[in-house]
Amino acid sequence: MILIPFPEMQPLAQHVAPPLGANLHPLKWHHFPDGESLVTLPTGLAGADVAILATLRDPDRLALPLRFAADTARELGARSVGLIAPYLGYMRQDRRFQDGQAVSAPIFARFLGESFDWMVTVDPHLHRIARLEDVFPMPAIHVSAASILADWTRINVPDAVLLGPDSESQQWVAEVARLAGRPYEVLRKVRTGDRQVEVSVPEGDRLRDGTPVILDDIASSGRTMVRAIERLIAAGTAPPVCLVIHAVFAGTAHDEILAAGAARIVTTDTIPHPSNTIGTSALLVEAALGLLHDLGQRSGQTGLPTQAGGVDL
Repeated sequence: MILIPFPEMQPLAQHVAPPLGANLHPLKWHHFPDGESLVTLPTGLAGADVAILATLRDPDRLALPLRFAADTARELGARSVGLIAPYLGYMRQDRRFQDGQAVSAPIFARFLGESFDWMVTVDPHLHRIARLEDVFPMPAIHVSAASILADWTRINVPDAVLLGPDSESQQWVAEVARLAGRPYEVLRKVRTGDRQVEVSVPEGDRLRDGTPVILDDIASSGRTMVRAIERLIAAGTAPPVCLVIHAVFAGTAHDEILAAGAARIVTTDTIPHPSNTIGTSALLVEAALGLLHDLGQRSGQTGLPTQAGGVDL
């Protein structure tokens, strides 16, 4: 296999390539003054299985270069082209909330399916989409970061009381709490705008007796975490630790969360950020190898069949 990371993903690629048994060849990405892109792939792709490593934190900026890279790999003779996307964007708009809106989740899924034979991602932000195979036309594996979040929590915050900032986070916080052997609560959130959020904190001594750990899959605007931190500190708890899977942090969100009183912010490396503390390479490698093995078994050969449907782990 040949692993081709986008420039910002090279640190993660260094951990992914050896256990994947892949030769590492970074993508060259040139930006012209008018905003257009030129991507350059390595030579020697004929007959190779290629995996492109790109996080989709900024999908509007990345979508065309990603498409150019995948199509060029095929033109250069790659036998298969897969996508390792630790963070998968455009999953929130999974239905039409107002007349005329684009339902972007299935559109983006089809866009990726036109370029790639398979995909691996970590904890996509799914709401009404039950399985990736419901929207992706190619094999797509969703792996959970719960085990590595639980390991970090158990070692670094042994008295943790895990908190989900809203009902949507319960699927993550309940599993991390179970694996870490720690209690958890789910806060109540009311959102009145993109940056207007109110959060209520449950009463009780448990929050004051331990260290609150606010767990969420994504921190984007940061307003939910800011409000939760403010309410917790007002209730007399210790400064909370913020544990985030995907470090989106739009604008000044990271600084605002710290300014609100967070003890620290810990994220996985699905999106490169200075707060990255927890590595996902083992999860990504295990998922990719398992998917490649299963697809090889189905096809009866070492190459990959295309358009075979999705898989969730």
